[in-house]
Order: sequence, then structure tokens, then C-alpha cells
Amino acid sequence: MADADDERLHRNVMRVVDAGRTIGLTVEPRRFPEGTKTAIDAANAIGCEVGQIVKSLIFGVDGEVVLAYVSGANQLDEAKLAAAAGGLKCSRVDADIVRATTGFPIGGVPPFGHDSELRVFVDPDLLQYEMVWAAAGTWHDVFSLTPQQLIDASAGTVVELRRS
Repeated sequence: MADADDERLHRNVMRVVDAGRTIGLTVEPRRFPEGTKTAIDAANAIGCEVGQIVKSLIFGVDGEVVLAYVSGANQLDEAKLAAAAGGLKCSRVDADIVRATTGFPIGGVPPFGHDSELRVFVDPDLLQYEMVWAAAGTWHDVFSLTPQQLIDASAGTVVELRRS
């Protein structure tokens, strides 16, 4: 548990730890000073498969900001995300919108603890793993959870999102 290290944790990481406690999850963050900005960086640092990395992707679908959790091994198909959200047009949002909506920077968006409630869509390819790794509030901090915990904690809808 992170309690012994709470004073040394970045404030964003503490938000994730606290949000996890609120929903009954123990978040044990791991820090990688070299960074975990990309899925490949994260997998290399952690020592896991790139597919176990949860990419948190924020998009606008017909003006609504939505969140997609995609396996690090996959690329998101924007048309599939738009269809899953019941919209027509899907587009990237800028870093300011990501931070304003979630309270976290790009590369550090965790599965829960956001400033706003967002609809969440989960790549089914993440479900093949016993454990997956998600950002814990910064580019340097990650934590593990089961795919089911990811779905439950984010109230995510599992839907095919992978670009073919």
C-alpha cells in the first residue's frame, strides 16, 4: 500500500491512490524516472508485454469528450469509437481539454479519479491479460489492475476499437 510513501508521491498520484480507496481498490503506484510516456516505454520499464499497457485516449465525438482504453499493442479506429459512442465524427482533443476534463496530463490519465464524468470504452484485447498497467497520474507513475477492475472502476463499455 502506498501509505508509507504518501509524502513522496506526486499530488496527482495521491489523487489516484485516494480515488482507488474510495472505490475499494488498492493502488500501488510504481515510479519510473525514465518515464512511461508511450506504451513501448511503459512496457520496457515494467517488463511486461506492450499489449498489457492501457493507453488512455481522450477524443471528442460530436462534441462530447469520451475516453477510450486501448491495448498498447493496438491503434484506435476513430470510426469505431464514434460508432460506439453513438456519434458520427470523432476527433482528437488538445492537451488543455484533456487536463480540463480529467485533471491529468496526457500520458498520465488514470482509469478513475477524473474531474469530470466521462463515458468510457474499453478495448476487448485488454481482457486477455491477467494484469494490465495504467497511468497513475503522471508520465512516470503506473499501477497494475485486472482488466475486470479496469472495467468496473471506469464503468467502461467493452467494444471493438482496434484499427484493422
